[in-house]
Amino acid sequence: MDLKYWAATDVGRKRTHNEDNFLIDQDLRLFVVADGMGGHASGEVASAMAVHTIRGILAREQDLFEAGRDDDPTWHMEICMLLEYAVHIACEQIYRKGVQEPEKKGMGTTVVSLLIVGDRGYIAYVGDSRIYLLRGGIVYQLTEDHSLMNELIRQGKITAEAFDESPYAQFKHAMTRAVGPNESVEVDTLDFDMIPGDSFLLCSDGLYEYLDDTDISRMLSLTEVKDIPGRLIDMANTRGGKDNITALIIQVPENADGSDRAAEINFTLDTLKSIPLFAALTYQQLVRIMNLTRIIPFDAGDQLCHQGQPAEELFVILRGVVELESNGSHVATLSQGSHFGEMALVDTAPRSATATALRPGKVLLINREDFFEILRKEAPLAVKLLWAFVQELSSRLRQTNLDLTHARTDSAGARAGGGVAGAEPSDEIVDLSEEIVVSESHTELTLDESLREGSDTLELDPEEVEELDELDELGPGVAAGELVEGRAEPDRVLPGRGAGRSTLPNVANPNAGRFGAGVGTSPAPDASGAPHSRDASSKD
Repeated sequence: MDLKYWAATDVGRKRTHNEDNFLIDQDLRLFVVADGMGGHASGEVASAMAVHTIRGILAREQDLFEAGRDDDPTWHMEICMLLEYAVHIACEQIYRKGVQEPEKKGMGTTVVSLLIVGDRGYIAYVGDSRIYLLRGGIVYQLTEDHSLMNELIRQGKITAEAFDESPYAQFKHAMTRAVGPNESVEVDTLDFDMIPGDSFLLCSDGLYEYLDDTDISRMLSLTEVKDIPGRLIDMANTRGGKDNITALIIQVPENADGSDRAAEINFTLDTLKSIPLFAALTYQQLVRIMNLTRIIPFDAGDQLCHQGQPAEELFVILRGVVELESNGSHVATLSQGSHFGEMALVDTAPRSATATALRPGKVLLINREDFFEILRKEAPLAVKLLWAFVQELSSRLRQTNLDLTHARTDSAGARAGGGVAGAEPSDEIVDLSEEIVVSESHTELTLDESLREGSDTLELDPEEVEELDELDELGPGVAAGELVEGRAEPDRVLPGRGAGRSTLPNVANPNAGRFGAGVGTSPAPDASGAPHSRDASSKD
């Protein structure tokens, strides 16, 4: 996969020295942005240590990137674990340096890193720096801020609009996680398919605080990649420039050979999004669900599942036509985009129908065990999914009660109109909700597995979707002792390295030898303290 990339950093309008660092290694296809904190040049030391430590560890383990297969989820997990390990080592080294040099005690940094292996991207991040993706004209934030503000919003204690007027406003830049202040840190990772036409922005908060999605979309759509970082920095400076500003751009050029793959990936994500269970997920959460899936091709006549067998998977039809039969009777004919069996993700009841392919195609599978694993790891995602299940079951219960009411009415009408002679009122037609209250172990009246046409899929109204979005704000509490003070207030002037921005014609770094040789790295801390800033680029 060909790549174009360019990066720049600037001290901003309010600060006297730059604590941001970035790294580009074209051989590893590794891109890192780090926003240091600590003052007295300590933040700059922490951010430089982070980017170079991560690069060094990945370089030593580079054989891993060539050892696996793209269809092997274990290999993807190992790469994510390696990235996570690299950030952990950086955290430990920064912490130890702070212990050894008391004037640097408590220094730390954010980290956002993107590693590209083949056609796949791997992200590891800590703190409030961000990675944005522009795909199909839409901007997606692929990272979540580890900040006090974001945690309070997630918990529903305050809204984003009200934050600046709240007592918490003075802690707006306080972070709940950072690399270095403590000996260890929790690292978030994400892996995903990259497609031709994708554009990425890695940046510090000094940039994104002045931008919205429209600004990002317009800038990332520019064809001359080397112009983008500078224009973004100028935009942030014009609008305030209260912090250091770093922008790193990566573009995946359009490629006719990859158009089919891009269409397949987009279609799969869109199909998942159309399922009520996943309708309220963010793009990042949807990618996490997609990573659980397996795509299985089938031919006409193949049986995808059998009535009575243990149910462990959700089926989503990507291509082809499938017929569902129960006890030899036709139940439904399902086509592209339809799904069945989602109750198997939470229920161990046997399959209630047999699924047979009428036309060749592909089906996407999600296994119960994998589904439970992500529920355990991702609390906000789990809340959304379980709430969607409640909505689904509630809808089915209402529909069942309605059907039973109609059955009573029809039965009473038949008797009143001289129906079957000697017919007695039926005692077996009962309200399902009442039956559940009477005996939870009753099994004769059970909710059918999800067996329906795509057009019959439960649709959430806008208010319900908003409720689910609000649930994403729920999250673990944040202990005061875990907060890491982010940056100095805008009016605080910190001594250290001088201001300015320059452009280097290539990625060579004359100061890289301090932390080991490499390609496309931002300068390590200048021993002389001479003012300088960093700007690097490269193109495959």
